[in-house]
Amino acid sequence: MKILFLNYEYPPLGGGAGNATAYLLREYAKLSDLTVHLVTSAVGDEYSREGIGENVIVHRLPIGKNPKNLHYQSRADLLKYSWKAYFFSRKLIRNEKDFDLIHAFFAVPCGFQAMLLGAEFRLPYLVSLRGADVPGHSERFKALYFVLKPLLRLIMRRAARVISNSDGLKDLALETCPGLEMPVIPNGVDTEEFFPATGRIDSESVKVLVVSRLTPRKGIRFLIRSLPSLPDHVRLVIAGGGGERANLDEIADKLHVSERIDFRGLVPHEKTPDVYRECDIFCLPSLSEGMSNTVLEAIASGLPIVATVTGGTEELVTNGENGFFVEKESPEDLAEKIGKLASDAALRARMGAASRTRAENMSWGAVSARYAETYRKSVSHSQRNK
Repeated sequence: MKILFLNYEYPPLGGGAGNATAYLLREYAKLSDLTVHLVTSAVGDEYSREGIGENVIVHRLPIGKNPKNLHYQSRADLLKYSWKAYFFSRKLIRNEKDFDLIHAFFAVPCGFQAMLLGAEFRLPYLVSLRGADVPGHSERFKALYFVLKPLLRLIMRRAARVISNSDGLKDLALETCPGLEMPVIPNGVDTEEFFPATGRIDSESVKVLVVSRLTPRKGIRFLIRSLPSLPDHVRLVIAGGGGERANLDEIADKLHVSERIDFRGLVPHEKTPDVYRECDIFCLPSLSEGMSNTVLEAIASGLPIVATVTGGTEELVTNGENGFFVEKESPEDLAEKIGKLASDAALRARMGAASRTRAENMSWGAVSARYAETYRKSVSHSQRNK
């Protein structure tokens, strides 16, 4: 079976969706009956082609990407990718031939490309919803959602399968497309790459980690505003880049907590496991998510979680067992829950162990197997209906 995979994000570009794609491709490379071509964006100015094993090929298309802002894709970036990827994919399908299916990460722009290509070449397509492509998920795209909702509905209705990565995102998507059958395939985690540290519990400071793009939707400003209510030995480690950095610096300065915040900037993915292992608590104060890869990485790293109820957090965190839920936009609640963990090393250890146990049941191998089975069912169904 031959799959055309579309995702404008792929490491070092993007965040969770790009990393999820990389993990899936690594697992696909182990499947001898599957051939995959990924069409994605390049950081540089030239096209490149690379292989993963013998059966996975990554095509990187130049879109004029600013290498200083790898985590954030502007509308110009998306438009350039959409244009180039569509025409490149048409040529690829004609030259390679024998493609069976198109798999699009994000309903837009990739799902739209898949719909056009599927109609032209009579190929079924899958859409994996990731978060920002679902109306209501991000304030940043509020006006755009209003314009795109009819198109999104058409893309989802015509797809062979629409897959959500969490129950919360599925519920949100069904508001746009009621009655649509929508299986949930959650993100996975590499428990060999992400694992707990030893000897961290009794360190002098308690480090609260955030791994995130620095955007308003992530709610990091509310975490910073909780710091004055927390003991001085509680420090923040913030790994990630983005356009809200200046605003976060300004908030920290006004609250006189700048010296308690360690902004790491954009950390290469291969170095993030070490960042998790040097910290004591993981915090996700986000206003909306799909299924957070960073929470998965944190639980695999044996960290207790403090998170808002959004996206897939309820599927990864049990309140009082491996972490605490907090109200959105509430520095007071963040301070209370982080304070409980910061003052009780035994509680951190107990919740961290519960996190690790949960992560051990969620592997990328299992996730890729579910996707591969979905491919087979979709292709079989399409062939019967031709």
